[in-house]
Amino acid sequence: MPNMMKLRVFCALLACRAARLGLRLLGRGGTDFPGRVALKLCPNLLGILAKNVTTVIVTGTNGKTTTSRMIEQALADSGISYFANKSGANLLSGVTAEFAMHSTLFGRCRYDYALIESDEAAFKAISRFVDAKAIVLTNVFRDQLDRYGEVTHTLDNLRIGVENSPNAVLCINADDSLCASLADEVSNEICFYGVNVPVYAARVQEVSDAPYCIRCKHEYTYDYVTYGHLGGYRCPNCGYSRPSPKVAVCEVSRSDAESSQLRFRLPDGKELDALVNLPGGYNIYNACACMAAGQVLGLNPEVTALSLSRFECGFGRMEQFEIAGKKLRMILIKNPAGCNQVLNFLRNTNTNVLFTACLNDRAQDGTDVSWIWDVDFEQLTEMGDRLTAVYVSGVRADDMALRFKYADIPVEKIHVFRDNKSLIDAILAQNEPAYIMPTYTAMLNLRNYLSKTYGFKQFWE
Repeated sequence: MPNMMKLRVFCALLACRAARLGLRLLGRGGTDFPGRVALKLCPNLLGILAKNVTTVIVTGTNGKTTTSRMIEQALADSGISYFANKSGANLLSGVTAEFAMHSTLFGRCRYDYALIESDEAAFKAISRFVDAKAIVLTNVFRDQLDRYGEVTHTLDNLRIGVENSPNAVLCINADDSLCASLADEVSNEICFYGVNVPVYAARVQEVSDAPYCIRCKHEYTYDYVTYGHLGGYRCPNCGYSRPSPKVAVCEVSRSDAESSQLRFRLPDGKELDALVNLPGGYNIYNACACMAAGQVLGLNPEVTALSLSRFECGFGRMEQFEIAGKKLRMILIKNPAGCNQVLNFLRNTNTNVLFTACLNDRAQDGTDVSWIWDVDFEQLTEMGDRLTAVYVSGVRADDMALRFKYADIPVEKIHVFRDNKSLIDAILAQNEPAYIMPTYTAMLNLRNYLSKTYGFKQFWE
């Protein structure tokens, strides 16, 4: 590296660290801004820092953070030297900042592996600088129409990112007809993963984001559906169908409010039992993606399976807080598909539920909140007396309350709160388990309040 470039890298790294330190002293996360500062001084900084680092990228619409935390635990349990952007800084600037904070001031990364969660829209930019060894593609769902557009636009972003990564092995969700279609367009080695059995006793009725064949536009036929447009799809017109997964969930023996018991089938035909310490069918997919990544990275399958019972939840992703003996579970929502799965999970529990929704419309949430009308909130009414109350908060609390009214939830059960303190105080005054579904910035605000008031970790910790 020429001396002038070395000086530029040194200055960029120094500025990045100074910006991060300043923000942390002010009690702020500092996950994105320091990277923007560094990139101003050295636009190619990420490419320099990521060189010679074995990098795993996890991207897609839903499940990125939880899948990343699962893979992270597998790496830790395998004794691998790694770092991860666990703070959620998944844009180009945020990823650059994480590499900078884990490198020396002379540009040498202090770890052998990097585990990077990448925003699906930012993936095409990040992949220009990072030569990934493995890329995990979770799924493609309709999400934040004001930012991502329709699902085909998101799929195009993923395609560009993959084309920028010719050396990566792709772990692709076989059950997603959109993601699976990428395999025909690239020359990368593919490790398909999927779920061979239904994951719910009763499914929610929802609008499919991909009902028609991506090749010929004929309507798909499904042998089974797990959720959304995922499942055993096939086109009766052109023959396009779900590929056979190398890593598959072949049995779901138990799934309750705390965890799921699964059996995996591996590429060599061996079957392996695993406990996933989170509930929900979508977390079964996340666990399967982790097992596929473990195969690609050459990790011991038994170690990877065991890690699924040990990993720490990502912030706001089925994260549980206990305050004075009261349990609160926070579950980030951002689109109809993910929200419907949370509701389906709640409907299939056997306990009473205090339900809370916090809706914001900031840029990171998506300014268009019309998606709440595509969510099947009507299934909450099927819970009857088990649904003790519905609490609503956030910038668009009134819109959320109106949606619940149209879902035929009794008006006397709907309560609107204008600030975090009154909301949490009201939740703690009740006896039932509380499930809080916030959008992204609402989640950050609420977590910040819980951290400062009750001493929980900040999200960047």
